[in-house]
Amino acid sequence: MLIPRLALLLLAAAAAALPQSAADIEALEKSWQKAIVAKDTATLGKLLADDLFYGHASGVLDTKTAYIDKIKSGRQKYASFEQRALKIKLHGDTAVTHSWVRVTGVNQDGPFDDKIMMLHVWVKKPAGWQLAGHQTARVDKLPEK
Repeated sequence: MLIPRLALLLLAAAAAALPQSAADIEALEKSWQKAIVAKDTATLGKLLADDLFYGHASGVLDTKTAYIDKIKSGRQKYASFEQRALKIKLHGDTAVTHSWVRVTGVNQDGPFDDKIMMLHVWVKKPAGWQLAGHQTARVDKLPEK
């Protein structure tokens, strides 16, 4: 009976390492949103993976360090962030999210008021769940709320 018990313990440990539901990933999305608007670089440092790909709708690709430096310096400042129609797919220790966003602020090109489609890739790392991929694309209109 030792083998079945060991197998059960291993399965329970594996399940505990994964998000319990899409709600857990949604909470990470909200934490990230609050951090970028509040310029909370300490939280961003924890949420963003060291090997992050951060693709902006402008075509700029940032690393974790470059993106946090933009936030810290004020070169990338978010005034508002409204996420709509969030969809979440769980794949083991990876979660993919898709949503539509209206975001306002100021960057190196001046003020912006963008409508975008956003894709995130969250991965389970030793430090916990982290954002490993971010990509946005501008769109003409957003779906209804």
